[in-house]
Amino acid sequence: MVVFPNCKINIGLRILRKRADGYHDIETVMVPVPWCDVLEIIVADRPSFQLSGNSLGNIPPEKNLVLKALHNLESETGITLPPLAIYLHKAIPDGAGLGGGSADASFALKAVNELLSLGLSDNRLAEIAAKTGADCPFFIYNRPMLAQGIGQRLSPVEIPSLNGRWITIVKPSAEAVATPAAYAGVTPCELPDGICLNQYICRPAQQWHTDGILVNDFEPSIFALRPVIADTLARLRSFNPVYSAMSGSGASLFAIFDTEEAAAHAAASFPDCVTFCTALNI
Repeated sequence: MVVFPNCKINIGLRILRKRADGYHDIETVMVPVPWCDVLEIIVADRPSFQLSGNSLGNIPPEKNLVLKALHNLESETGITLPPLAIYLHKAIPDGAGLGGGSADASFALKAVNELLSLGLSDNRLAEIAAKTGADCPFFIYNRPMLAQGIGQRLSPVEIPSLNGRWITIVKPSAEAVATPAAYAGVTPCELPDGICLNQYICRPAQQWHTDGILVNDFEPSIFALRPVIADTLARLRSFNPVYSAMSGSGASLFAIFDTEEAAAHAAASFPDCVTFCTALNI
């Protein structure tokens, strides 16, 4: 079975408070984007795991989130999986705030559930996915969601402003941000009483910047540490997108445009970066 795990962007990412367990409560709107890895899983005589692509980092295969997710499936359900041959080709950059590893893990759960006819519901798969990472449950449902708590409390949202628009994603090639380090530098800030991001995401995209609510709280600390990321966002904004921001904890930036021509022109202007451009059909 071959599946294509896609990435996500965050429109607004508010860090509300640090919890007693060391995690942070957040509020963010997560949106799937069709920049995809390739994941193949088949039943085999012996287990194997192969990794390829341009963005492998230094993570040993045994620590890959795909294998962690399948281990969690076994431990959470009591099901013993047969030997599986797994091949993962990475196209989504690592350390980019795009959730590529989380997507791989969740798509592996969905693929194995279908391949082996396990009959697990999406809600059950999301519970298992949460054991692997806070972003993982989102990719089980893979539609626009308001994420709360540590990211695992999900509510569907409608974002009419994205329909028919185009997105350009730009990641400075030499930059990568580890999520724990990003959280270590952030200053939590409660939203005003009664404010929730889903009240703003349904507004016209042209208002998202002016509202001052749909912002990424990681940006000030990350930009101070990584000026190249800040400069890249400033360059991206010079193309006058409808909306732009850093995704997740970085290092990728994205911009939303009205037309394919504008989005493609922006993407072509960053030959020193990893870029992706596509239509948004939410």
